[in-house]
Amino acid sequence: MSTPDWDRQLAKIDKQLAALPDDEPARPQPARAGGAPAAPVPRPERRPTTAFGVYGRLALSIALGVSMLFWPYPYQCGFGLFGYLAGAATVLVAGIWSAGWTWRHRTAPAHVVALLVAVWGLVLGGMQVLPRIGYAVPTAGHPAAWVCR
Repeated sequence: MSTPDWDRQLAKIDKQLAALPDDEPARPQPARAGGAPAAPVPRPERRPTTAFGVYGRLALSIALGVSMLFWPYPYQCGFGLFGYLAGAATVLVAGIWSAGWTWRHRTAPAHVVALLVAVWGLVLGGMQVLPRIGYAVPTAGHPAAWVCR
């Protein structure tokens, strides 16, 4: 059994790597019928997002989180409670949505605020759910019942 000539093999690989363009990683090309490679698939053009877009999303999330403090309906039990929990879940999702955008656009202070909005959504929901599952002490504002009698 003969051993392969590694110097020649590595020189061949280096030659192939040198022939690749530097600006884009190599992607396998799909083959057409007959074995010829198909034309490369164009990448969708990326549009830059302005700071206005990032901070606008964050402002919407903050406004939703603050507005939950002024919830106009009773939410101790029943449909009011489930609506309130849906609103708290929306605050959580909005915080995560904003955190994704702020992370992608490298705005660290805004990212921290977006994470705080997501935590606020968890707090709002937890204040209603925890007494009802027996983890926290029920009070008059946060009773243990899910449905009204």
